[in-house]
Amino acid sequence: MEQKVRYGDYLRFARRKMRKLSYNEVVTYDAAHRRRVRLRAVDVYRLLTPYVSVRFLDQVRAVVPLAIFLAAFQWFVLSAPIARAGGVVGGLMLVMTGLMLFMEGVKHGLMPFSESIGYNMPQRSPAFVVLTVAFVLGAMATFAEPAIGALKVAGAFLARVDSPLLYVLLHEKSAYLVLAVALGVGLAVLLGILRFLRGWSLKTLIVLTLVPSLSLTAWLAFQPEFAPVLGLAWDCGAITTGPVTVPLVLAIGIGVSAATSQEDNPLSGFGIVTLASLFPPLAVMLLAVGVAWDGTQVAMVPLTPTVPPGHEDVFVNRNLAALRAILPLTLFLWLIQRGILKEKLSQPKIIAYGIVIAVLGMTLFDTGLAFGLVELGKQAGGLLPTAFAGVAALPGSPLYPYEAGIGLVLLFASLVGFGATIAEPALNAMGITVENLTDGAFRRQTLIHAVAAGVGLGTALGVAKILFDVPLAALLLPGYLLALAMTILSREEYVNLAWDSAGVTTGPVTVPLVLAMGLGLGQAVHARDGFGILAMASVGPIVSVLGVGLWIGFRRKLKLRNKGKDA
Repeated sequence: MEQKVRYGDYLRFARRKMRKLSYNEVVTYDAAHRRRVRLRAVDVYRLLTPYVSVRFLDQVRAVVPLAIFLAAFQWFVLSAPIARAGGVVGGLMLVMTGLMLFMEGVKHGLMPFSESIGYNMPQRSPAFVVLTVAFVLGAMATFAEPAIGALKVAGAFLARVDSPLLYVLLHEKSAYLVLAVALGVGLAVLLGILRFLRGWSLKTLIVLTLVPSLSLTAWLAFQPEFAPVLGLAWDCGAITTGPVTVPLVLAIGIGVSAATSQEDNPLSGFGIVTLASLFPPLAVMLLAVGVAWDGTQVAMVPLTPTVPPGHEDVFVNRNLAALRAILPLTLFLWLIQRGILKEKLSQPKIIAYGIVIAVLGMTLFDTGLAFGLVELGKQAGGLLPTAFAGVAALPGSPLYPYEAGIGLVLLFASLVGFGATIAEPALNAMGITVENLTDGAFRRQTLIHAVAAGVGLGTALGVAKILFDVPLAALLLPGYLLALAMTILSREEYVNLAWDSAGVTTGPVTVPLVLAMGLGLGQAVHARDGFGILAMASVGPIVSVLGVGLWIGFRRKLKLRNKGKDA
């Protein structure tokens, strides 16, 4: 602990100066003669434990219950042990540690930039500059999303012979795929900021975005070479709205909304995440069309062997990938801060600390992703068919009669979706915000359960699509058309809330786990691909929350009508 200089030392120092000491002289003398603090290992442990444990427990609550459920279902219901259990546990530990560090790094390293830009730029810069910054920020934030790495991991499970175009997008054109998604997010953020500046209704923007997206989806669904790409395209919309993109773009959006102050709607700040989940599917579908027109890229050439996990310098490669994702985004934010806003960094050391642990956290997360979440999800997905069908590699299958086995698989899928959503920290925070903004009219638990029920139902429908080889368009188009009709009938604030709910539910834990489960299931039942579960899990909460909003509106009207009759 720090020790103050004794009073006698001050007197002797004062006598040498032959005058009274000023406050600054006392402080300077005290600092120069203060003993250096020496902390033992146990002191460091006691200081850091309360700080780290709270943040680590947040990740434990999001990951461990879901992992235990998957392991218990596989062990007790499917009668199969967890293969490579030690590696899976180690991977899950890396995932939780990496997420803890990454979220803390984003909070201290990136958010101060974004909050300052969001608050000051609308007041000091013309609209063109604000929109340009919003576009570039949205695009660059996509590269730093932890779950974006799940796309590259998913590509390792596919064979060119099953779907040549899908294979090309995930292998030869993977950089173009991520770039298309990033451009889609950038355009979405630009349009979202323009909406705040112009006071546009989110309903109008949803209709103008969704109609061409659904039209292109319907057209591609009837083209055999394009149909497998639809699941990937719509899943990309769920992958983009993660812990980097959402807070960064919301900080700018809230700043612009506060600066314009054109709406008195308490939920008008919502909606920007919605557009960030709708534009990427359209961008990926257009990319697929462009790649297919270049016929040389989709030629049926022999498969190239992939390097299995563990046969490469995983940590070094992941670390370089993390640096390439985060450092350009940080440099861009710093240039805006210094070049346009002309402001110095208030706490540069803390910001540097945040960036370092964000890079470290992303590295650990990406490393644990392949060995933990993806491996666990792939195992569960691959074993699900043993519940209702005979598998040559597993004697004793099927474990249950066909109807009962199918029911168990769909129940499992719905519980995974429901449980993953309940554990999502961002949804709980969103529920508290909504309850406060609506003065209790839309309660936190009501929102959480409505969103979780929608995700559970959507996940089950996505698994049914793979099991029964149902074209994704046959499920996706009716779902979004229903959501579109309910959007037109709903009040603006519930539209903002419902469509943003879909983005909040797909976090960095849910995305790779569900994606790997779908791909493993697709391999087991010899489906062409395992994409589409995330797409259905995104449309489900939109319908469920809009339904709750319509019900609340109906009850409100009924109550006012009854009051009128009593009067």
